[in-house]
Amino acid sequence: MSLASRLATDEDAEAIRAIYNVEVLESTVTFDLVPRSLHDQLAWQQQRSGAHAVVVAVDDSGVAGFGSLSPYKERAAYSTTVEDSVYVARDAGGQGIGTALLQRLVEIAVASGFHAVMARIEASSDASRALHARCGFELVGVERQVGRKFNRWLDVAVMQRLL
Repeated sequence: MSLASRLATDEDAEAIRAIYNVEVLESTVTFDLVPRSLHDQLAWQQQRSGAHAVVVAVDDSGVAGFGSLSPYKERAAYSTTVEDSVYVARDAGGQGIGTALLQRLVEIAVASGFHAVMARIEASSDASRALHARCGFELVGVERQVGRKFNRWLDVAVMQRLL
């Protein structure tokens, strides 16, 4: 398998949307409740550029995953911190795609002069927590019952990597 990562383009929006919407509809890895339309996906991508990038991992069959850096909080004092998100197509798991994406996002964060990267992970998502730990993130706290999806209260594990 050949794998490359690059900045996402508008042409990647449908593939990104397809990966994301499966998680919206079938899992708790995202707290979104409504699938994205193509218009919504394009708008989301266009809001992220430069240091707040969207990256795709592309293998022989196309886009196999994506990741992004987003502002952590709106207030100015948080401007040196970003939050990451990583999603891998269900049929592409276990191939190192998530690790490649997260490592690329950390590289972008370092090059952009950020000081910290935060990850807010549904606490029972062992795979995502392990991915972040492999990439140097540490658990810094758990927010109890802050989300609700599929008639369940959900905790959020907060992980952090200082750069």
